[in-house]
Amino acid sequence: MASILVVYATLSGNTKAAAEIIADSARAAGAKVVLKAAGEAQPKDLLECDAVALGSYDAFSYMGGGLKDFFDRAFYPTQGQVTDKPYGAFLTHGGGGKAIESIESVAQSFKLKKVADAVLVKGKPEGPAVAALKSLGSKLAASAKKP
Repeated sequence: MASILVVYATLSGNTKAAAEIIADSARAAGAKVVLKAAGEAQPKDLLECDAVALGSYDAFSYMGGGLKDFFDRAFYPTQGQVTDKPYGAFLTHGGGGKAIESIESVAQSFKLKKVADAVLVKGKPEGPAVAALKSLGSKLAASAKKP
């Protein structure tokens, strides 16, 4: 069974809600899901998963500090061991959504493989945003290597 890690940083709860939608969709597609707030996620979580969803709120056009902290803690312990691991990114924002670029830039530094377009959610996930988040979860599950 494929394992998906969903890591998110949230302040208002919107990003957590988005992460839960992705997790539910990946589970529905047959994957085992580990859902963790960025502050709780560890480098071993990234090493042990088959694909990862990375999410944050927009903090002055940059990812939230919690996700950046996860990236900082995980980079050297996972270096060279997560190359081409499938990933997808998601962002909640109040307007603009430019912070997605920072998430995708750092994911490239890890040499993760982007398997779906990033999902930008303005405010709380509802309507078309829910469908896009569900699609991200199912795409991650489909792209994950089956042991």
